Amino acid sequence: MNYIMTSACLVLDNYNHVLLKKDPKRGWELPGGYVEPGETFEETAVREVKEETGVDIEVERFCGVSQEISKGLCHIWWVGKVVSGALTTSTESLEVGFFEISEALALMTNEDFQTELTFCYDQTKHPFTLYFR
Repeated sequence: MNYIMTSACLVLDNYNHVLLKKDPKRGWELPGGYVEPGETFEETAVREVKEETGVDIEVERFCGVSQEISKGLCHIWWVGKVVSGALTTSTESLEVGFFEISEALALMTNEDFQTELTFCYDQTKHPFTLYFR
């Protein structure tokens, strides 16, 4: 099986609130998406956050990697901050917003997404490797 690579970002505001977007199929999640040919992982994260939430970010540091073994997906995780733009929705996001960590975790219905957010948010866990079967 060939793996599909994605890159996603935990974007924090000045109050350490988490940027989430509501995907039409998966529900609330961190912004991110598929790595396109010719892109670095960081470039993918910046592009996907812009496409899904309307804001431009700066990637600050690497968090870790998660792997969805049965789906053939490998996710590269980053922490970033907003540098410009305003929150807007897109075809990939029904809603977008910044939330306190407890509220963000409560909004997410996918346990794997909750685990990834928890590991991204807690710098003492960096760098991490997570495996989901």
